[in-house]
Amino acid sequence: MSDSTTTVPHPESVQHPLGEFSRIVVGVDGSASSIDALREAERLAEAFGSRLDVVCAWSYPISNYGMVPPDWYPDRDAARTVHDVADTVFGETRPEWVHTSIREGAPARVLITESDTADLVVTGSRGHGGFSGLLLGSVSSEIAAHAHSPVLIVHPRPETKTGSRALHEEQGGGAAR
Repeated sequence: MSDSTTTVPHPESVQHPLGEFSRIVVGVDGSASSIDALREAERLAEAFGSRLDVVCAWSYPISNYGMVPPDWYPDRDAARTVHDVADTVFGETRPEWVHTSIREGAPARVLITESDTADLVVTGSRGHGGFSGLLLGSVSSEIAAHAHSPVLIVHPRPETKTGSRALHEEQGGGAAR
């Protein structure tokens, strides 16, 4: 993980009849769905001249009774994930209007909190967890129900689904869910 990324200036802000999105927040977890969500958020941020905050949430698991391997640092994993996903979408030249961060907490709760100051929250329809047959994951459902700003849930398109899955598998993630 390196901070040797180069920045490029953001296009001028454009007034649109749909309104203005000065801050767009997108949640990522490294899944193909979150990569698709970041690509859609990038497209919107560029069109609206918005700041784009790419957020990865992390927390210690509660299912293992508080026992965590001493050499496991979920915050470091989250930092690696958010940088890897941003590099996948933007390459080494990350635009100056793109900001990455990690937040401790459950993903839905973190993004709902972020929605307090966001003009739009973008999330993929399915992440790494849960049941692969569902059309909408529990995180995206909870965000849609409780966010304080508009929410865009990105479902895979047939032409991008294969590309995202191939990219996810190429990065060693196995078959995307």
